[in-house]
Amino acid sequence: MNSESPPIVIRIRYGDSAMDWNIEHPDMVTFENTLEAINQVVNEPVAVAAFEYEDEDGDRITVRSEEEMVNMIQQYLAFQSENGIFSEPLSIYPRLGKSACKRNIEGLKVQTNPDASTVQRNNKCDTFISLMDEVDSPMEQDQGSGSSRKKSGDIQEILACGNISEGDLHFLEMLGSGNCGTVYKALHRKMSMPMAIKVIILDCTVDAQKQILSELEVLYRCKSPFIISFYGAYFMENRISICTEFMDGGSLDQYGQIPEHILGRMTVSIVRGMQYLWSLKIMHRDVKPSNILVNTTGEVKLCDFGVSVQLVESIAKTFIGTNAYMAPEKIGGQDYTVQSEVWSLGISLFEMAVGRFPYETANKNSSKPLELLNSIVLKDPPQLPRGVFSDAFVDFVANCMQKVPSARPAPEALMKHAYIERYDDEKMEAIARWVLEKVEEIQRQKIAKKTSSA
Repeated sequence: MNSESPPIVIRIRYGDSAMDWNIEHPDMVTFENTLEAINQVVNEPVAVAAFEYEDEDGDRITVRSEEEMVNMIQQYLAFQSENGIFSEPLSIYPRLGKSACKRNIEGLKVQTNPDASTVQRNNKCDTFISLMDEVDSPMEQDQGSGSSRKKSGDIQEILACGNISEGDLHFLEMLGSGNCGTVYKALHRKMSMPMAIKVIILDCTVDAQKQILSELEVLYRCKSPFIISFYGAYFMENRISICTEFMDGGSLDQYGQIPEHILGRMTVSIVRGMQYLWSLKIMHRDVKPSNILVNTTGEVKLCDFGVSVQLVESIAKTFIGTNAYMAPEKIGGQDYTVQSEVWSLGISLFEMAVGRFPYETANKNSSKPLELLNSIVLKDPPQLPRGVFSDAFVDFVANCMQKVPSARPAPEALMKHAYIERYDDEKMEAIARWVLEKVEEIQRQKIAKKTSSA
């Protein structure tokens, strides 16, 4: 497909339910992604392995593979282009298989006449549950102890805390997807409250499953206005859904350059969130703009506690994307410390202040990861330009991005810096107004883009 294809909307229809899936890049959508989205609309104990769509003649065509998925999108784009109606959604209809199953105590499906693949899948789910007894608490991991100290919440306690099930939720739209899962916006029917639902397929390594459990425990433990709120989690077949607070401003990586007087107030909340985690002997491990969320009431909160870091295995992936924010000493094989986290804070603030990744010689999403590695480890850290930014801000970022870890500010010193003290005024309304304006601007741009493509 053409990478310049205009955005489209796939409308998943099932009975009286429908969910619109806004797709910015049709060439990136896959058959597997589509089945995942369908599973959120089909709230029944059924196996969805295919779906149908209507061609230009009104005939129902079945899609069972990636190749057929590509053909469907190509035909849809060609038809829409000929008729100039790109605003018309592409409707698809799930094809449901027979279900001969019952649920066990964990809510996981057990087939009465399972085939080998089903047995393997359910074994993975059972293994996932049993892993909780083997997973060290995040506190214990960061302390480097082999303590057998009792954890604050086992898997049953965590799953029961919100008493949420798939039937409680009406899925509205897909917000994004990546290595660590797919995130949806949903409405809790009884409470009429929006939620963000991260759905993670359990077809991953045992180490990755342990990290998912670690993230669940961190979310369960944390009670802070600067950490995303956790509402509960539940199992469905071979996936786990993690329900958290919905932040209508999204993540900070989408806003480009952020004015210093807004970024300063955001930084106060970011640092307070990091210090809260450190007070619990927990390190975030993945501080970057896309893991910092905002809303239109001016709140700024940390999310995603390092799961995606554990899902990458090759050297080629280790130094791109999320790990572009990794400190030089960690790249060099040394231990990850609080000072490493301070570096990630500094490089994130630099990027949000200037609207681009700090290292000009290497793109953070480059296909040549060694270029980025060499830039971070061997070159002097970049500096914010004085005169464009306040001396206090330039100094704060420079201190965070010191090559020598011990030269970076200690956790207790961060809040005492002149830059933080200047913006520690609790003026959340300034952030709220700015975020609201940017959200409205982004929506106008999307509408204009669709209109121009029509």
